Amino acid sequence: MKMKGIGLTGFALTLTLMLSCAHGDDDSTTDKTLDNQNTVIENIMSRRSVRAYENRAVPRDTMELIAECGINAPNGMNKQEWEIRIVDNPEFINGVTELFVKENPDASNDPGFKNIFRNAPTVVFIGAPDNTYSGINCGLLGENMIIAAWSMGIGSCCLGGPVRFLNSEVASEYLKQLKFSDGYSLIYAIGFGYPAESPEAKPRDKGKIMFID
Repeated sequence: MKMKGIGLTGFALTLTLMLSCAHGDDDSTTDKTLDNQNTVIENIMSRRSVRAYENRAVPRDTMELIAECGINAPNGMNKQEWEIRIVDNPEFINGVTELFVKENPDASNDPGFKNIFRNAPTVVFIGAPDNTYSGINCGLLGENMIIAAWSMGIGSCCLGGPVRFLNSEVASEYLKQLKFSDGYSLIYAIGFGYPAESPEAKPRDKGKIMFID
């Protein structure tokens, strides 16, 4: 796999990710639960949803690696009931945005508005069949992608509103362009890009965690 455009630091991170994606279930390693230098924990705890990006798409070889980390997520009976569509074509992104703004004129009132995908230059669309576990499996897939991307300096934001619009009759032609297989539906999307902001962490409620004796 080509690593053009990532640089030496990015290449080292990429190599680490490839090894972790391929050998994530190895129980022979030393327990690092309390290791403050654990890079996986550091990436999980430092990750933020990003809504402002630099005006450049994520290189395709980098997105390919991120997607590969996604499909290495755990999933029920290894059925891999998911499909990933990666879009960095401005014509698609801007076309959907223009159509959305026609239907929702107030949407572009925000001076920072660029597109309906939270301004991301690269968008991943995730489809799945309609069954009990596909949503869970696709959630795990998406989280793998998000954490892998963050470890390489790439921000992301999960998207619901744009997906509702794409699933509407008005945007049906754009949905067809994603070429999901028969029986698969678009369930959510994730915007990716190089962050142009550094959001503060939002509080998390530790009271949601409980041990049962």
